Amino acid sequence: MTPPDTAVALQSRFATELPELGIPWQAAECPEPRLLVLNEPLARELGLDPAWLRTPDGVEFLTGRLVPEGAAPVAQAYAGHQFGVPVPRLGDGRALLLGEVAAADGTLQDVHLKGSGPTPFSRGGDGWAAVGPMLREFLVSEAMHALGIPTTRSLAVVATGRTVYREEGPLPGALLVRVAASHLRVGTVQYARALPQEDVLPRLVEHAIARHHPEAAADANPPLALLRSVVAAQARLVAQWLLVGFVHGVMNTDNMTLSGETIDYGPCAFVDGFDRAAVFSSIDTSGRYAYGHQPAIAQWDLARLAEALLPVLHEDPNEAVALATEAVEGFARAFGTAYTDGIRRKLGLAGDVPAETVGPLADELVTLMHREHLDHTGLFRRLGRAAAGDAGPARAVVTDRPTFDDWLARWLALGPDPAVMDATNPVYIPRNHLVEEALAAAQADDVGPLERLLDAVTRPYAERPGLERYAEGPPEDFGRYRTFCGT
Repeated sequence: MTPPDTAVALQSRFATELPELGIPWQAAECPEPRLLVLNEPLARELGLDPAWLRTPDGVEFLTGRLVPEGAAPVAQAYAGHQFGVPVPRLGDGRALLLGEVAAADGTLQDVHLKGSGPTPFSRGGDGWAAVGPMLREFLVSEAMHALGIPTTRSLAVVATGRTVYREEGPLPGALLVRVAASHLRVGTVQYARALPQEDVLPRLVEHAIARHHPEAAADANPPLALLRSVVAAQARLVAQWLLVGFVHGVMNTDNMTLSGETIDYGPCAFVDGFDRAAVFSSIDTSGRYAYGHQPAIAQWDLARLAEALLPVLHEDPNEAVALATEAVEGFARAFGTAYTDGIRRKLGLAGDVPAETVGPLADELVTLMHREHLDHTGLFRRLGRAAAGDAGPARAVVTDRPTFDDWLARWLALGPDPAVMDATNPVYIPRNHLVEEALAAAQADDVGPLERLLDAVTRPYAERPGLERYAEGPPEDFGRYRTFCGT
């Protein structure tokens, strides 16, 4: 079955240009598909008619069963280091790239399904997904977008009518329709490097440059320029994560995009009481992907990308290693610049305040936040009130008053701008207790709490009457928070 020409038009650029990196596949049929949530603004950005997407044919398109003419759905192949261990063949075990759509701004965007059934890459998994994890990704990815952080987006979540069995028992099934600048990953490059066909890696590099970093094509060494661009993009991204207190949870190389977008919101969370060692993933028992480890892990992942690119960086292996090393070492500088610029804005400090002042001042505050487990999001909003002349709310949450008062006096002497702070520090983030509340209600067929939370976090900077509970930290009895990947 194909939709009307006016409803949707998908390209098949990845499937056509890189057939070695995908297997043609079709989504499994859903017993009783039912649209749970639709991102109408995103649909319009993609040139899709929200009214049509709500029709039976539109839902069939969203579940991958109604394939537009010219589309060529594929399960993508990639490798990856998972918790530091190389796995040569991963791939889309429960996902499917339907194709690419030209957005209103002219860019190509992947339309991709998650939870659409088993594929040749399923590795013994069932290929399905449950309502809770798919709605989590919808909620958190849209919150990240509203915070201005590069991210994959969520177009829709569709209940499948299938029961999914996990450790916690039977769960209602669902699939997510994800939109991304692409799904090219560090693991995609690792997989291409290992193929016997030596032309795949250079073709992948050309494809990635055209898709994400076209300026690299004019460089004397385009693959090296691509590597440098990815390093810079990931450095900026991870800095943004830390600035809002976000913990990804599983920074394997197959979860690091070449576009610099955040991808895969399985065991992710935002810190409440600040802790550099914060870990929320149930499977990260060693703390490898803790909040404070994320910059170092990102650089480690990028080193794996550089290794995979060595054959196309230079014909002399020694020179290729030297070029790769230099590019990856650029991560620390790019991250430091991005983080310092970001923390400067969070503290409302003007550009003429030197970095040598901003850095130590921020470090002192972070040390205090860590020691007292202060609420990350709430403290910066309280500091905004202090900059406007009311230091009481900020002082009230601190036990070590002398240390904090000394810091506060030195910071206020620099003339922080409360308007800049209000525009930089969110009031509303996906608080973990509210996320769990919304997901539990949705699994019981009540999407009201999800919709209300989504409204709050997709307009995160303007404080609104009636939303006070969405700005508050967790109740005392919430306990230690753990999240699961949902597979």
